[in-house]
Amino acid sequence: MLTIMRREFNSYFTSPIGYIYLSVFYILSGFFFFYNTLLYDTTDMSSLFSSLFTISMFLIPILTMRLLSEEKKQKTDQLLLTSPVSLFSLVMGKFLSALLVYILGVCVTLLYAIVLASFTPIDWAVFFGHFIGTILLGVALVAIGMFLSSMTESQVIAAVSGFAVMLLLMMIDPLASYVGTSTFLGKVLDGISFSTRYNSFALGIIDLSDVLFFLSVSAIFMFFTIRVFEKRRWS
Repeated sequence: MLTIMRREFNSYFTSPIGYIYLSVFYILSGFFFFYNTLLYDTTDMSSLFSSLFTISMFLIPILTMRLLSEEKKQKTDQLLLTSPVSLFSLVMGKFLSALLVYILGVCVTLLYAIVLASFTPIDWAVFFGHFIGTILLGVALVAIGMFLSSMTESQVIAAVSGFAVMLLLMMIDPLASYVGTSTFLGKVLDGISFSTRYNSFALGIIDLSDVLFFLSVSAIFMFFTIRVFEKRRWS
C-alpha cells in the first residue's frame, strides 16, 4: 500500500497535474485570504474556508481524474490486478496519494493562521474546526472522485462526471430548502448535505456524527471502487 502511495504521489509531480492543482489552490486561497480576511482587518477565516469548501468541490475532480482511468487506458490495470497486492491496498494507496496532495494544499491555511497570530490573537478552536472539517471533506470527495475515475478510461469523462457530481452535491441545500426541511424528503436531504455536516466544524465543534458521516461516505465509495476492480479481475 505504501509503495503504491509513494509511486502515485510522485507521479503527480512527474506530470503537470500536481503542480497545476496546487498552483490553482494556492492562488485562489491566497486571493480569498487577502480579500475576505486581510482586507477587512479581521482574524475570522470563516469566509476563506467557506470559499475553500467550494474550491475543493471543483478542483478535486482534476486531482482524481487520472487515478484509475489512466491505468485502464494504458492497460496497466491488468498488471495491478494480477500482482500479489490486495485490491484494498491498491485502492487505499491511490486514495492516500491523492489525499496527501489535497492536504498539501489545505496546509497553506496554517501559514495564514500563523501570520495572523503573529499580529493578534486568533480563535484557534474555530480555525482547527474549519481545518479538520476541510480535511474530512477532502477525504469524502477524493473517494467519490476515485470511484468515478475507476468507471472510465477517459480522464476527461472522469473529470466532467466529477464536476457534475460535485455540482449535484452543492444543489442539495437549495433543494432541501425548496421542499422544506420539515418534510421527510427535506430531512433526508439535510442529513446528507455536505454543507450542513460541515457547519459544526465551522463553529469549532468536532461532532462525532459529522466525522463519521464524511468517513462513511469515503468508505462506501472506496468499497464501490474495490467492487469495480473485483468485477474487472474476474471478467
